[in-house]
Amino acid sequence: MISVVHLTKRFRKTTAVNDLSFDVRPGVVTGFLGPNGSGKSTTMRLILGLDFATSGSATVNGKRYRELVQPLREVGALLDAKAVHPGRSARQHLRALAASNRLAARRVDEVLELTGISSVADKKVGTFSMGMSQRLGIAAALLGDPGILLFDEPVNGLDPEGIRWIRDLFQSLAREGRTVFVSSHLMSEMALTAEQIIVIGRGRLITQGSVDELTAGAKSEVYVRARDTSALEDALRTRAVTFRPEGPGFVVASLDAEAIGDLALAAGVALSTLTPQRASLEEVFMDLTADSVEYSASPAAHS
Repeated sequence: MISVVHLTKRFRKTTAVNDLSFDVRPGVVTGFLGPNGSGKSTTMRLILGLDFATSGSATVNGKRYRELVQPLREVGALLDAKAVHPGRSARQHLRALAASNRLAARRVDEVLELTGISSVADKKVGTFSMGMSQRLGIAAALLGDPGILLFDEPVNGLDPEGIRWIRDLFQSLAREGRTVFVSSHLMSEMALTAEQIIVIGRGRLITQGSVDELTAGAKSEVYVRARDTSALEDALRTRAVTFRPEGPGFVVASLDAEAIGDLALAAGVALSTLTPQRASLEEVFMDLTADSVEYSASPAAHS
């Protein structure tokens, strides 16, 4: 398990992480979300002992990372896929890591096969595409067969097949009882991959919970359609319902599906479609982090 307790990190006048507390449990994939500049990468660096906290603590299995004797056997991480000597081959890179933690040499071949890069294992890393580099980074994270895994933007550079592969990999690792902590900007992918979500903004915790819990608590809408569009619109206006046109029907924000059905029945309007629409994880994220976005652009003006 990963435990972050009142974690704070200041860089001169900038507070990157601000009194942050959360736990990442084993057995599920946990998504770590936040706008650019929210402190996600800094938090992961603090967990891995790459930066020192100003105050608070970040521990893995109850220990600080620097206290681990053979860290690759307990924690695997991918923060920067390109942080590898470009003149080394993938196999050389992994063998050096294995030797540093007294891991069997055969494990190198196992992770090369697992990540699908055995055929390029003897090529120089400097020639790798971003997707190949990501796979090598994942291989390095898995090298010590650790129980805790951290990944920062792991799907960057992967094609659709690669994204699906990594989704299945993370979920299978979680089913084995491992702690899987994944930072990503791809909300649609997190909605498919993660079971638990932690959202931060400006270095602070905004919320955490399951994807279902976060989206269920969001404002929902209902799509409604009738053969007689004008009659349906009149019925909605009569009740001063908040709605907007969408395609051949309307999206209603102020009534649930049952109330809309009752309204239509009372007005003698036959409905052809009545579909509740739960907010997506992306919509929930945008709403939660609206006040935490470091840079935002205004819609382009049209003449």
